[in-house]
Amino acid sequence: MTEPVAAADYPQGIKLGVDVGTVRVGVAICDRDAILATPYKTLDRNAKKNSDVRVIASLVQELGAVQVFVGLPRTMKGEEHASARMAADYAELLVAELAGRGLDVPVNLVDERLSSVTAHRNLHEAGMSSRNHRKVVDQVAAAGILQHAIDMQKARGADVGSRVSAPARLQPSGPGGSATAGTRESEGKSRSQNTEGYSEPVQ
Repeated sequence: MTEPVAAADYPQGIKLGVDVGTVRVGVAICDRDAILATPYKTLDRNAKKNSDVRVIASLVQELGAVQVFVGLPRTMKGEEHASARMAADYAELLVAELAGRGLDVPVNLVDERLSSVTAHRNLHEAGMSSRNHRKVVDQVAAAGILQHAIDMQKARGADVGSRVSAPARLQPSGPGGSATAGTRESEGKSRSQNTEGYSEPVQ
């Protein structure tokens, strides 16, 4: 007689992966069974109006996505610099935007070391010329981030990454508006403290 399989302790359903850059933002999606992450689209980063954040929030709403993974760039030594802070800020903006729409969808930061390097290599191996990489590399990197996250969830039977919550300085968008960031508060207050290691389980 077999034992019943325990329900996995993480969200089940469609998920998004996001690769944040200063110029472009890559977005990837996975199927409801979280088997395969697929590059979806590349958005222009609009740091003034955050229109790209609203596009991702709309995508979450339209698809009924249950979770979003945002890549957190770290150095090979595991250190976080400007690009990591930018990704964390972006995740906070997205949380605030989702909350403003009445959506309680978890946004988790996951380590994305070498995701862009891997994306470029995969595109090169697929026969795409380097000059055409720019059009899709961000969404391919997002797919890599998402694939790793969903694979780790299944392997561990638990959630991975660090769940982000919007600090008080971020106000959800109103009609036609967007969440906006003021002066950054002490680093990491809005994030889970469990950010060490690669895609560590959420506490």
